[in-house]
Amino acid sequence: MTDTKTWIITGAGRGLGVDIATAALAAGHNVVATGRNPGTVTSALGDAENLLVLTLDVTDAEQIDAAVEATIERFGSVDVLVNNAASFYAGFFEELTPEQMQRQLAVSLLGPMNVTRAVLPVMRSQRSGHVITISSSAGFAGFEYGSAYAASKFGVDGWMESLAPEIEPFGIHATVVNPGFFRTELLTQESTNYAPASIEDYAERNAGQRAFWDGMNGKQGGDPAKLAQALVTLAGEPQPPLRFIAGADAIAQAEDKLAERQAQIDAHRDLSCSLALATAEIA
Repeated sequence: MTDTKTWIITGAGRGLGVDIATAALAAGHNVVATGRNPGTVTSALGDAENLLVLTLDVTDAEQIDAAVEATIERFGSVDVLVNNAASFYAGFFEELTPEQMQRQLAVSLLGPMNVTRAVLPVMRSQRSGHVITISSSAGFAGFEYGSAYAASKFGVDGWMESLAPEIEPFGIHATVVNPGFFRTELLTQESTNYAPASIEDYAERNAGQRAFWDGMNGKQGGDPAKLAQALVTLAGEPQPPLRFIAGADAIAQAEDKLAERQAQIDAHRDLSCSLALATAEIA
């Protein structure tokens, strides 16, 4: 290991965050593992000279600033930020409460934005860095019962695609990761929240959707440890990708979505191309 970097990882007390932190530590990097409950993070990762465990709720600006300051004080730099903390508010849009929608966006979209905003001045001063944000296949393909989650992940994808060219001149890379179904803790009771079943028209479909998502927990085909190792590999590349689609199921879904988008373009191509001002009006 010749290129030791300092990583900040959010949501490092459970699920994929633990695997990412473990992989980065094993590769010899300095790791700042953060979570709302630092005791949970420590229990998951143990103790190591190159590990710093910090309290960090991605919706708390003071905790974010304090974490960045502590990272600089301990390790002197921030080289890789992994925006991993997230939640899943499932349900039909009409039944999701405004509070649930706001919480979904606060944790899964605004949270990564807030942490990144705090880290970018450090990376700009270094003229180097890498921002990795965990999105989802829901970032490019919405689905029934997932309007809140997909809205947050579509936002993440659009934000990261726009951020990348803004920070590239400073030597900072951006990578958005779109995983399919990985056997993380996202679908556990601690991470998944359901909309209250309140509208009779949705009752039958509600029962089916709830059974599907409950049944998927623990049966996802993706290995989070392999995904974590893939992120360590990508972070070591001189020119990491803007987008990494993780998992064969996510690739298949992305290819289906591309074909669907092309069909939508072609279906009304003539109408779409007929909307310009007349030549005389342009002149």
